[in-house]
Amino acid sequence: MEDSKKALEIIKRLKKNYPNARYYLNFSNPLELVVAAILSAQVRDEVVNATTANLFKKYKTAKDYAEADLQELIDDIKNVTFPGNKARYIIETGKILVQKYNGKVPKTIEELTELPGIGRKTANVILANAFDIVTGIVADTHVIRLTYRLDLTKNKNPEKIEQDLLKIVPKQNWKEFQWIFKAHGRAICRAPIPSCSKCFLSDICPKQGVTKKL
Repeated sequence: MEDSKKALEIIKRLKKNYPNARYYLNFSNPLELVVAAILSAQVRDEVVNATTANLFKKYKTAKDYAEADLQELIDDIKNVTFPGNKARYIIETGKILVQKYNGKVPKTIEELTELPGIGRKTANVILANAFDIVTGIVADTHVIRLTYRLDLTKNKNPEKIEQDLLKIVPKQNWKEFQWIFKAHGRAICRAPIPSCSKCFLSDICPKQGVTKKL
């Protein structure tokens, strides 16, 4: 099966099996998503969402974050990893948004990646989920693992994986790609040992790199 047809078949099956897959961090506006995304590095989604539930009630605007007391903000986000670094990122991001963008979140990859703690992957997430501007495919941990196992890519570098996927995945599926792959990565195609015997993709998956499976 050629790669583009295989990718379509995989997407079709994933959407059927995970019809409620959606973006996993809670937010109600672009600024909240920026903050949640900064907090999410090396942190489970549930912990981020529990932290932001109170954080977003306390800090409403970029100016609020820009003027936040560092130690107080560290205490507010103490349950995430590296709270000191992330608090500094958030305060500096608030300052940049106030000074350069009138308190608003910018809408380009280039501008977003100038914000502390925001790389290309996270910028893609923000554009797609906050503004419905889809410029690429987010290659998170699950996408990296699953696309390699499924032999949709030979690469393990996120940016190279994204470029491989953009060639074979229709643009209308770019936004949801991360959601459905994450759902499958959590449910069945886990690291380090996938449950291949339960997998509805097993017949078209070469299990590239898999040395042990259930």
